Amino acid sequence: MKKIAVLLLVAFLGYGYLQESGFSLTWQSSSATSSALQNAYDNRQSDLQVEGEGVVVHVLPDDLKGSRHQRFILELDSGQTVLVAHNIDLAPRIKALEVGDRVEFFGEYEWNSRGGVIHWTHRDPRGRHVAGWLRHAGKTYQ
Repeated sequence: MKKIAVLLLVAFLGYGYLQESGFSLTWQSSSATSSALQNAYDNRQSDLQVEGEGVVVHVLPDDLKGSRHQRFILELDSGQTVLVAHNIDLAPRIKALEVGDRVEFFGEYEWNSRGGVIHWTHRDPRGRHVAGWLRHAGKTYQ
């Protein structure tokens, strides 16, 4: 009985932590996510855990300073663009990524004047951050 009570308490506290981190267990449509990201951009918000999808409009060279990142720009349904910075030291690179491809994402949004950045699209090896991912052509990268 004590084990069940402890498990329930841990689950409750974990759920509260995820809610405070911006994680939601409710499903949102792509347009709802685009709207939420547009709102975050308009209000200069950062550190938001978001899920959505967009179309690749630019494939950029990898950022090789410090941790290596695959970089590309997505256009959301709203027309907003976001830079995706996917850490390829911690997760596999998306191979054969091309302009026009649709990519789904789950990561952390950071505001900038150009539309924002989606990062943390991988697992945290230290287990301190919600794991993110990218999905392209039916394959998930995390």
